Amino acid sequence: MIDKLAFIHPDAKVGNNVTIGPWTYIGADVEIGDDCWLSSHVVVKGPTVIGKGNKIFQFASVGEDCQDKKYAGEATRLIMGDHNIIRESVTIHRGTAQDKGETRIGSNNLFMAYVHIAHDCVVGNNVIMSNNASIAGHVHVGDWAILGGLTGVHQFVHIGAHAFTAGYSLILQDVPPFVMASGQPAIPRGLNSEGMKRRGFSKESQMAVRRAYKTLYRKGNTIEEALVALADEPDDDQVKLLVNFVSSSSRGVIR
Repeated sequence: MIDKLAFIHPDAKVGNNVTIGPWTYIGADVEIGDDCWLSSHVVVKGPTVIGKGNKIFQFASVGEDCQDKKYAGEATRLIMGDHNIIRESVTIHRGTAQDKGETRIGSNNLFMAYVHIAHDCVVGNNVIMSNNASIAGHVHVGDWAILGGLTGVHQFVHIGAHAFTAGYSLILQDVPPFVMASGQPAIPRGLNSEGMKRRGFSKESQMAVRRAYKTLYRKGNTIEEALVALADEPDDDQVKLLVNFVSSSSRGVIR
C-alpha cells in the first residue's frame, strides 16, 4: 500500500507488496524490492537499489549525497540487500568517485536509531549497529560484527567478522575477527567467545582461535612474529580468517 501523501518519482521502481507511509519521499533512480515497508517521513534518494523485505522507520535518510567535500555530484550508488531493519533517523550515504563509487550494505542487518553509515562503506550480513554508532567513509564491517552504542569508527578502518565493540568505543585501527574491543582509543579486551558459541562454531575451532588470540596479544610478540608463529598452527578456517585479516591490514590492528 502506498499512501496518497507519499511522493514517488516517476522514474523510481517499486516492487510488489511494498508499503510506503505518508510524507515519504522516493527520488529518481531508486529501486525498491518486493515486500519492503517504509514508514512515514522516510527519504530515499538515488541512484539507490534496495532489496526485498527491508523495513525502514520514520525519518531515516537513505541514499543521500555524502558529506565528503570532494563530492561533486557524481552519480554514485547505494546498494542494499534484503531483510535489513533501519530504525529511526538512520543516515546512509552513497559512495564517491574517489573509491568504487558505491556504498554497499548486505542483508539481515539491524541498524538502530541514529546510526550513521558514511560514503563508500561496505557492511556485511547479520551486523548489528546499536544506537548512535557511526562509521566514517571507506569503513568495512564484516559479517556478524556488533558495534555498541555510540561507537565511532575512523575512516578506512576495517572491522572483522564476529568482532564486538563496547559502547562509547573509539576505533582508530582495524579490529580483527572475533576480537572484543573497548576504550578511547579502543584496545583488545578478549575474544567474542559467547558470539562464537551462539553461532555454532565447534569447540575445536573455538580453542584454535583462542590459541591464535594468545599468540597475537598475550605472548609479547610483534605482529610479524605472531604471524610467523601462527603459520605453524593446525589448519582451521577461522584462524585463517584471523591471520589473513591481520596480514592484509593497512592501518594496523588494535594493540
